[in-house]
Amino acid sequence: MSDLFDSNTASPKERKNVGEPLAARMRPKCLADYVGQEHLFGLDKPLRNAVEKDQIHSMILWGPPGVGKTSLAKLFAEEINAHFLTISAVLAGVKDIRAAVDQAKQYREAYGRRTILFVDEVHRFNKAQQDAFLPFVEDGTIVFIGATTENPSFEVNNALLSRCRVYILKKLEAEHLRSLAFKALNEERGLKEKQLSIEDDELKLLVNSADGDARRLLNLLELASDLVETGDTIGADTLTQILMGDVRSFDKGGDLFYEQISALHKSVRGSDPDAALYWLLRMLDGGCDPLYVARRLVRMASEDIGNADPRGIQLALNAWDAQERLGSPEGELSLAQAVVYLAAAPKSNAVYNAFKAARADIKSLPSYDVPMHLRNAPTQLMKQLDYGAEYRYAHDEADAFAAGENYFPDDMEPRQYYQPVERGLEIKIAEKLRSLRAMNEKARLSK
Repeated sequence: MSDLFDSNTASPKERKNVGEPLAARMRPKCLADYVGQEHLFGLDKPLRNAVEKDQIHSMILWGPPGVGKTSLAKLFAEEINAHFLTISAVLAGVKDIRAAVDQAKQYREAYGRRTILFVDEVHRFNKAQQDAFLPFVEDGTIVFIGATTENPSFEVNNALLSRCRVYILKKLEAEHLRSLAFKALNEERGLKEKQLSIEDDELKLLVNSADGDARRLLNLLELASDLVETGDTIGADTLTQILMGDVRSFDKGGDLFYEQISALHKSVRGSDPDAALYWLLRMLDGGCDPLYVARRLVRMASEDIGNADPRGIQLALNAWDAQERLGSPEGELSLAQAVVYLAAAPKSNAVYNAFKAARADIKSLPSYDVPMHLRNAPTQLMKQLDYGAEYRYAHDEADAFAAGENYFPDDMEPRQYYQPVERGLEIKIAEKLRSLRAMNEKARLSK
């Protein structure tokens, strides 16, 4: 069972492997060394209270990479003197889960110690694998700690979720990353023997590139240290080498992906072209497919601008076409043009609301027959059956409008799904529809 690691069986010397990456060597040794997550570990905060009262419980740690989920689980075990086991959902199966539970039972029987079982990337386990933990979480054989970068309400089944508390871990702030960088440069377990220094501007660049991820920061710092001599200063040239081709965090298909496209959409809807541009560039900088953004812009043009400015959808389609023809980076300017236009355009979701209302009726009402007067009659038989009889050809009517005509099924009350807003072109559309609807009402009352 190569993926099951028991930290309690390794001696301190064995645990400190000189070949370990800097990020592994710099793991906090106690909770006092742990940086960030003040919302969980500040005075009277939930996890701090749980540790101080020796009441560590089963939990899900949900947060982005490099914020210390694994370190936290190990520190909990140290604080409450618990046996610590870890498995990775990428490699493990039900057999490995059973082996871990067996070890936990042995330690409880032999030493009276609790076991913390840390499951990394728990969202990768299927339902059956997640269910395998349930009886042992329930009877206290293990204190279950799962780590995930994905929303547990979607990725963890309800039975396991109901037995765990979910704690959200946030990206580390710049001050936390600066503190970690200084520790790494000045502590024995870090890079102290190389006696390196770094200027403020270069440290700021390093912190920005880490993007809230402590592991990434330390990996970049270690790469930089390998490129300079003992006693040197890590300068701009060194950072340029290690950051070449750097891509900011953007999890295609994951939570971050949907959070950022949501922010872009809401910025456009909220008529803020500057924020919309920011989120567009964040997504492109992170490696998002520009054609995905182009498709979403067409959706925004229909959903949030609609007939208040019908040019919006055409501009979005033109931007999509330009991106396909030019590729990146040239085509991305057309996406920016569309984003700014859509954000600045008058807004209307009247068509979107009408679409949803009509679709709700389709799902809830019977499949009414098409009225006879609206049916086409291409054959003599159909004409004999009165297909199309009494249909009023609108172009033969005054103002090309057959006042009082009904286009809904005979057994269905007419609806008014579309309610234009008083913005943009829909002001004119609303005036026109009010006039036509009034003419309809007058014609029906006169029958």
